[in-house]
Amino acid sequence: MISRSRYTLASVCFALLVSNSGLSGPTQVMAAGNKGPVYTETPDSEPNFPLMGEFVGPIKTDSEDNNVVALQIRPIGNDTFEAIQYLGGLPGEEGHKTEMVQLIGRRSDDFVVLSGGPYAVFVEKDGCLVLDRKGSRLGELKRVERESSTLHAPPPADAMVLFDGTSTDQFINGQMTKDGLLMHGTMIKPMMQDFNLHLEFRLPYMPEALDQARGNSGIYLHGRYECQVLDSFATPAVFNGCGALYRFRTPDLNMCYPPLRWQTYDIQFTAARWDAEGNKIRGAHVTSWLNGVKVQDDVELPGPTGAGKPEEPNLLPTLFQDHGDPVRFRNVWIVDRGLASGTFPIRPSKEEIEAFQKEKQAKLEREKKEQEKKARELKEKKQKEEAEKKKQAEMKAAAEKEAAEKAATEKAAAEKAAAEKAAAEKAAAEKAAAEKAAAEKAAAEKAKAEKESAKPETKEEAKPAEAAK
Repeated sequence: MISRSRYTLASVCFALLVSNSGLSGPTQVMAAGNKGPVYTETPDSEPNFPLMGEFVGPIKTDSEDNNVVALQIRPIGNDTFEAIQYLGGLPGEEGHKTEMVQLIGRRSDDFVVLSGGPYAVFVEKDGCLVLDRKGSRLGELKRVERESSTLHAPPPADAMVLFDGTSTDQFINGQMTKDGLLMHGTMIKPMMQDFNLHLEFRLPYMPEALDQARGNSGIYLHGRYECQVLDSFATPAVFNGCGALYRFRTPDLNMCYPPLRWQTYDIQFTAARWDAEGNKIRGAHVTSWLNGVKVQDDVELPGPTGAGKPEEPNLLPTLFQDHGDPVRFRNVWIVDRGLASGTFPIRPSKEEIEAFQKEKQAKLEREKKEQEKKARELKEKKQKEEAEKKKQAEMKAAAEKEAAEKAATEKAAAEKAAAEKAAAEKAAAEKAAAEKAAAEKAAAEKAKAEKESAKPETKEEAKPAEAAK
């Protein structure tokens, strides 16, 4: 490998190269508390995402003609990138050497130029070109897409399936996305003292977020001991990075894959032991595999980690932490180690994965059909209830109409009878009035006649009377 004393000239060459690509001034740091854009699916037009990833290939150096170099690179905002260079291969691969060189770079159009090492690295979507300080070609690094050896691990016969994309019944406050993934911020209902836990997780792509603000979650065993989940891809292994026992022990290797890739956690947990008086006599132990590679080997924990609950003899639910970032989970199963009989973790063969996927798909289809059946039955029940409700409403309306018509008829009859009675009473009153008037007239005439007959005789009337005598 080129000696460290030759880095300076390479850095100068890098500065000249990136000055022509638009770099003007120091890298800008995002404002505190601002995480920037968050992607849960592959972005279509985000220009930095295609350049992120892992690259491996042989290069020529002063000492060797076939020196394998591995590179991990990720964006950190403002078209700026950081990367780590390893010799021998990527973390977890045979021949990998843990010594690293940290690089920085800036995107220009569809490529990035990295500096900080003994040569310049031009990163494109499918590969990297490595040049020495004189511009001579040293080699190419090809993009690799790694997959965990425990990905799609089928649950063994003695396992309890916690989540398979069909329901969240085994979780407290569990929520599922429309595409059948488990959301963060939930707790496992079954509580076991010692267990083996398998889960698969997918980190969001948050290119402008840094450190603990970037794709953060965690698996709190018994609510007390955190196995960290974080987008720490292309960074050195640290005590609060992915695979760490949070703020207690750094993982042996940083096995974190790039975000939006499915990754695996396999955790073997042994709870703390207590005596009859409530004194702890042995701490909890954790062995964990991140993406199929052991990163914590039977580590004893003196107490809770991070924000873990206080230690007590009682069991607590295991928590999938809600740190505000949309981390997703799938294929979650657990084995009570008092009942376990097989090996752990499970590294399925291609045939086993195909069989598991086939059975999973069949189960999903059965579940879908069952849901469709329930939906149909519910719809039919609702339609029947609505039809019955409509029928009852129509019958009620008809009864009300009949009653209204009857009432109207009775009212009309009553009004007619009242009118006839009123007319009869009026006629009777008029007749009575006429008869009274006639009677009064007759009486008046009679009285007049009587009065007339009672008057004294005049002289003319008397003479005939006298003559008659």
